[in-house]
Amino acid sequence: MKKIILSAFMLIGLAFSAQAQDISKNALGLRLGDNDGFGGEVSYQRGLSKNNRLELDLGLRNSNNVDAFKLVGLYQWVWDIDNGFNWYAGVGGGIGSWSYDYNQGGNDYKDNGTILLAAGDIGIEYNFKEVPIQLSLDFRPEFYFDSDRYRDHSFGPDLGLGIRYRF
Repeated sequence: MKKIILSAFMLIGLAFSAQAQDISKNALGLRLGDNDGFGGEVSYQRGLSKNNRLELDLGLRNSNNVDAFKLVGLYQWVWDIDNGFNWYAGVGGGIGSWSYDYNQGGNDYKDNGTILLAAGDIGIEYNFKEVPIQLSLDFRPEFYFDSDRYRDHSFGPDLGLGIRYRF
């Protein structure tokens, strides 16, 4: 019985890995979402194989009172759905830095720190055939470590819409 179950899992895995992919060698664009206060991100994808890629997202925030950046790297597995549609899942981590300095009611508030995080990623994308554009929608849960001064809690869900130029 164990051999039958193991064989079934191996066949399912082979079926997923045997599908043709449309992963570009490179894709560069924007990932727009809340990004836990950082807003939009510059997003870069690098194809590593037919089914895997690396995604790097850089979020910046620069205002009168707050300066911050966050860089997230994700290793993704990509599966073909149908004719340009793919779904993907990934894991990764990130690092960032933040600082604020403002005056409220005659009191000065200053603080800074480092952000360390672990992230997951699941999403769907469409690669246009006529033009080298990719649209994506993903959900990226982030788990923050040692960031209690930056956030009130250690979990941050992020929903993002991406548009990238593939080359």
